[in-house]
Parts: sequence; C-alpha cells; structure tokens
Amino acid sequence: MLPKIVGIEELLAKQSAVDEAGRLRNSSIDGVRFRPTRPVAHDNGHVSEVARTSWDIFEAPIVQVHITTTLARGVRAWGLHQHGTDRLFVVSGLIKFAVFDGRMDSPTYGKVSELMVSEKNPGLLTIAPYLYHGWKNIGTTEAIIINMPDQMYDYEKPDALDLPWDSEAARRLIPYRW
Repeated sequence: MLPKIVGIEELLAKQSAVDEAGRLRNSSIDGVRFRPTRPVAHDNGHVSEVARTSWDIFEAPIVQVHITTTLARGVRAWGLHQHGTDRLFVVSGLIKFAVFDGRMDSPTYGKVSELMVSEKNPGLLTIAPYLYHGWKNIGTTEAIIINMPDQMYDYEKPDALDLPWDSEAARRLIPYRW
C-alpha cells in the first residue's frame, strides 16, 4: 500500500539527460549541432580541444574568435543572426543554452531545445541563422564563452538581431521562460 502524499499527482518522473547508451536525449532542432569534447588529463593539468577544422561540424571557415562573459545568474537572450552561424564553446561556468525554431518552413518549427554545457561537459555548439538563441549562467561564478562565428562582425551593418528576453514580445513569441 502506497502512503498518501499531498500533491503526488502533480509530480513528474525525473528523466536523465542521456539515454542508456550515453547519448543526449535532447530533441534536436534543424540547424543546431553539438559536438562533445572532453578534457584530457596530463602531468600538469588538462587539455581540451575547442575546435578543429577537420570536425564535420565546420561547414565554413573560422573568420573571427571572440570571448564573451556572463555574470552568475545572468541571462543573455534572445539573439538571432540573419546570415551567420554561431559556434559556441563554454570555457568556464555552467551555461544553460536554449534555442527556439521560429522558422515557419522548418521541419522543427516551434520546437525549443535546451543544452547544459560547462568545462565538465564541454563541447562545441553550432547555431544556424534564423534561430532564436540565448543562455543563462546557472552557475555561481562568471562564465566565459568563446564564439567562433562563420561571418566577421560588420560594425556598420550588424548581422545580429536582439529580442530582450524579458520583453513582452519575447513572452508572446517564444515559448520559453528563463
């Protein structure tokens, strides 16, 4: 006989982020790819590959590399590129990425995908043009993220469009809450 618990009917079964074979369960969005990497121990610490042009995740050359930081509990969203692809690597911190597919002609239209990345779960995340994306630093220290976009930043005509994550428009258009 099961004990009577207040609210038991409201509880959801907890599910692992990976399946039995260790593959990410995260439902994919067309144009979003993640290539896991791993830190490799050596005599004086660890080394992690950030990017190699031989990886199949690279469809265009690296033309620029920059670092961005996000303070603990900070949100940086929503961004959308009209032409460029972001290639993101978390150097330090614990980041929850979210991507929303608002492309009406996409096979994954309306889907939201989340991915947790950190120095303990490293990898290269690529986000194609016309996908809303952003992240939250869910860690307790400032996070450092490297971006290696496939388009050089144009100071006169930026490719990036922003929709503030806490705006009424974001609440109406994107089915995701930070």
